[in-house]
Amino acid sequence: MSVKIAVIYYSATGNVHRLAEALTEGAEKAGAEVRLRQVPELAPDAAIDSNPAWRSHLESVRASVPVATHDDLVWADAYAFGSPTRYGNVAAQLKQFLDGTGPLWATGTITGKPATAFASAVNVHGGNESTLLALYNTMYHWGSIIVPPGYLDPTVSAAFGNPYGTAHPSGPGAPAEATLAAARFQGGRLATVTAALLAGART
Repeated sequence: MSVKIAVIYYSATGNVHRLAEALTEGAEKAGAEVRLRQVPELAPDAAIDSNPAWRSHLESVRASVPVATHDDLVWADAYAFGSPTRYGNVAAQLKQFLDGTGPLWATGTITGKPATAFASAVNVHGGNESTLLALYNTMYHWGSIIVPPGYLDPTVSAAFGNPYGTAHPSGPGAPAEATLAAARFQGGRLATVTAALLAGART
C-alpha cells in the first residue's frame, strides 16, 4: 500500500503552484499517491483583475487542479501545505481552509500525521521563514510530526538554504530549477518518512 499525501496550497500568480507541482513530483517519485489541491480563492474580482498575472494563473489552473476539501485531509497519511507570504503570515485563503478543520481535529481524524510546508515571497527576506513557522503553528496544535527538509540534501543549500521548507523569492521571476529540485527533495522526504512511520505502526 502506497503512502497517501495531500499537497494543499494557495497561489495567486503561480509561484507556489509550481513549488507544489515539484513537491508532488518528488513525493510520487518516492512511491507516494498524491492529491494536488488548491484552496478556494477568496479575493474579489476587482483585486484579481488588477494584476494580470493573478487572473491568468487563476484561469489556467481552474480546470486542472481540483479545489481542496477536508475530505482530502481525512484521506491522506501526510500533508504538505504551501502559501505565499502575506505580511510574513499565511495567506487568508489557506488560513480559512485550516481554520475550518476544528471538527476533524477534535475527533483526532487529522492528528499525529507527518506534515511539511513551503512558501514564496517577493524578497529573500520577505517573510518566508515566518510564514513557514506560522503554518507549522497549526500543525503543532494537530500534534503533527513536522518533517522539514533541514540541510539533509545539497539541493536545500543550492535553493537559498531554508531548513524550514522550500521558499522562493519571486522578485526575479518564477522558481529556478535549483528551487524546484529542493521542493522535489522535500516531497520525497515527506513520502519516505511517512512510509517509515506507517511501516513501524504496522509491525
